[in-house]
Amino acid sequence: MSSNAIYTSLLRPPVLHILRAAGFHATKPAVLDTLVDLTARYLFLLASISAVHAQENHNDLTLTVTDVRMALQDVGALWPQKTAMEEDLMGEEDVRGVDNFVNWMVGEEHREIRRVAGLIENEVPLPSIDEPAGREDFLIALKRKHNKTGESSRFQGTIMGVTTEEKPIRIEGGPIELLQDWGKRLRKTSMKENTPPSQEPSSAPTSSTGSPLTPI
Repeated sequence: MSSNAIYTSLLRPPVLHILRAAGFHATKPAVLDTLVDLTARYLFLLASISAVHAQENHNDLTLTVTDVRMALQDVGALWPQKTAMEEDLMGEEDVRGVDNFVNWMVGEEHREIRRVAGLIENEVPLPSIDEPAGREDFLIALKRKHNKTGESSRFQGTIMGVTTEEKPIRIEGGPIELLQDWGKRLRKTSMKENTPPSQEPSSAPTSSTGSPLTPI
């Protein structure tokens, strides 16, 4: 199974949960595939814009809350929202869009989706015939179903498990021992090659106007 097929399969249950919370009890496969594709495209767009803001704000791809907030604003999820120029003219930051988004996430409009997902404490989840009642999402149940031994290390390093720690790769037979150090050296060399040479002052003495040149 390709990576795209895995991501699509993992995204299908949340979309079904949202439809279930909205009151739908059935849907055609073509309609479900369309909604899953639209959800995937929206998440990919949001992630791409967040990465662009992260690169512009702090020159790396480690996302922060500010990067995601700016991406949500770009895709129109935060409304109403003034532009940066309007905020500079008013002298204050417009947080109405952020407040409305937070109120929607924790408010009554989103309550049914959170109940189906098991995110509301002290509330009985929807009954299920196949699985016992409890605060457990579909991904944990799926991992338990395919892992009879109960060891979480089986999924380590995969999209369904914990990310493995990066170990340094050593290089033998050279002055540089680690592959990371070699990459840093290449980046420094590339930066030096792309830097234009500076105009250094000439050390030769300048002759005054009209002075004869001394033959060598």
